[in-house]
Amino acid sequence: MNRRLSIAPMMDWTDRHCRAFHRTLTSRALLYTEMVTAPAVLHGDQARLLGFDAVEHPVALQLGGSDPDQLAQAARTGEQYGYDEINLNVGCPSDRVQSGRFGACLMREPELVADCMAAIKGAIAVPATVKCRIGVDDQDPEQSLFATVDACAAVGIDTFIVHARKAWLKGLSPKENRDVPPLDYALVRRLKRERPHLSISINGGITSLDEAEAHLDDTDGVALDGVMLGRAAYHEPCLLGQADRRLYGANTPDVDAFTAIERYKPYLAARLEEGVSLPSMTRHMLGLMHGRPGARTFRRILTVEALGPRAGLEVLDRATDAVREAEERRQAA
Repeated sequence: MNRRLSIAPMMDWTDRHCRAFHRTLTSRALLYTEMVTAPAVLHGDQARLLGFDAVEHPVALQLGGSDPDQLAQAARTGEQYGYDEINLNVGCPSDRVQSGRFGACLMREPELVADCMAAIKGAIAVPATVKCRIGVDDQDPEQSLFATVDACAAVGIDTFIVHARKAWLKGLSPKENRDVPPLDYALVRRLKRERPHLSISINGGITSLDEAEAHLDDTDGVALDGVMLGRAAYHEPCLLGQADRRLYGANTPDVDAFTAIERYKPYLAARLEEGVSLPSMTRHMLGLMHGRPGARTFRRILTVEALGPRAGLEVLDRATDAVREAEERRQAA
């Protein structure tokens, strides 16, 4: 199946530890970094900002910026670090990105986006892609979305991830911009129908693999090429354990929570040896037992007991045992 499942870049969430954890659940989904600005790549601590573990592949670097030369240099650096794709953020609505003239405000400047993408594409051999909104503020989404996509397609970009909401840059917080502006899935499907040669993935408000499959199925003469999951995958990561089979047709068993934990342990052990704190890694696992007996105890142990100065894998073992014991009690009742 030529489908694309990706896990959305989420600031303060999809760090390297989160991505390594998600990779224990799916071997196929494309994982994204948090957005990194081009100036930070060029002038900051590159090892800290760009470093990642080989287990994360395939993984995409998302850049923020609006200076074509800076973005080209940052993209080249990202490729040298081994990223499988370089993505430009044209969707983040925070005040910080607005003041820096990047993110969602670039929806007002499709030609500048195209210049940036031409520079990125010319600097790297791996795919260059765009993640955008359908528009901002009082823009007509039918014009702003198509203008952005067409301008980028004209310089050779063929893969787009569309968050099917406007961003209101004035009057809504970044959090509200994830929920308040109405979703327009039909417009994204229309984009695919009218630009069938482009790869179009949809993002926004998708909470389950059932919904993801519905977007990928050809129900009205249009089958989207991909789905990007965000908070649903973070808060209920076990849904990713079914993704390879359901979305890619993999002939492999689904990955359950206990299997994911065993797969994650070698990574945890290696990072603990390097001095990484346990909570910085286990915080991404808090939703793993969602809906299961003992889930609350699992979260409490990983939240409280992981804070100890010498906390190690035994904390995770205790949390896992609590779930097993709670399930055994329920079965015996």
